[in-house]
Amino acid sequence: MYGGDNQQHQHHQQHQQHQQHQQHQHHQQPHQQQQQQQQHHQQQHMQQQPPPVSDFHRGPPPLMMRQPSASSTTLSHGDGYGGKRMRKLTQRRAVDYTSTVVRYIQTRMWQRDSRDRTVLQHTPAAAIDVLPTVAYSDNPSTSFTAKFVHTSLNKNRCSINRVLWTPNGRRLITGSQSGEFTLWNGQSFNFEMILQAHDQAIRSMVWSHNDNWMVSGDDGGAIKYWQSNMNNVKANKSAHKESVRDLSEVLIVNLSNSFCRTDLKFCSCSDDTTVKVWDFARCHEERSLTGNVFLAGHGWDVKSVDWHPTKSLLVSGGKDNLVKLWDAKSGRELCSL
Repeated sequence: MYGGDNQQHQHHQQHQQHQQHQQHQHHQQPHQQQQQQQQHHQQQHMQQQPPPVSDFHRGPPPLMMRQPSASSTTLSHGDGYGGKRMRKLTQRRAVDYTSTVVRYIQTRMWQRDSRDRTVLQHTPAAAIDVLPTVAYSDNPSTSFTAKFVHTSLNKNRCSINRVLWTPNGRRLITGSQSGEFTLWNGQSFNFEMILQAHDQAIRSMVWSHNDNWMVSGDDGGAIKYWQSNMNNVKANKSAHKESVRDLSEVLIVNLSNSFCRTDLKFCSCSDDTTVKVWDFARCHEERSLTGNVFLAGHGWDVKSVDWHPTKSLLVSGGKDNLVKLWDAKSGRELCSL
């Protein structure tokens, strides 16, 4: 009896231990699965990360992370680079031409006549004693300096057919064979602006007396109006049949048969053997009491034209070796020289 009870008791204990072991394994399985999943994610994350690199063998950063150095002067970029490129610094020589006027204002009150002026010496140190032309009424050429200062080159290398200072004297405008206006700084000699002004070579430029307008002509016979800020406001592309060789100052004809400088008329000459008087406001050939003022008397190209300072006379010079005087109102030829 006792032996059978002991066997049953042992069998019951083994059965309980087996159940407890199964329950323990059942509880451990979710925890093991979570650990396996975490280990699997960590392995994937480690595979995605690049291997560590020591500081001594560090490679260049990505292209988008590079920053240009402030001290660098040249940078190499691809063709698609749209940012600003750093330009190499250059030293430019500047000439301050206003110093002569300041010097004149300071010294003129102490000078009774030309004998009190400082004698100029041919040395660089005497440059501060140079005065403007108005101070040398007895010999204005004394104030002219003939020392070479600078050479400026166009970005587009071509012939320069016309040069003209701006009314304030601070900038220089050049008209080129390619039809471009180039605006140069008069002190540092660098260009400030390039403008495609004409379709053909520029041959003539002139400012109005009020300094607000500039008139230009080209090889195709076109005449254009420009404001002081280089804004093109009007154009007559059929003003002449051939190249416009010269333009006069803008003047007006009044009833006393003389010219007063009030910027209402100007004249032009061309290789088509003609000289024309224009109404400035309409950019149209002027019509007087006797009809259209259209002067045709030269047998060849007309190269230059100008007004008389006080009278209604025009003078023109042509390739036919003749100088002609004209009555601007009637269009009649007065004399040939």
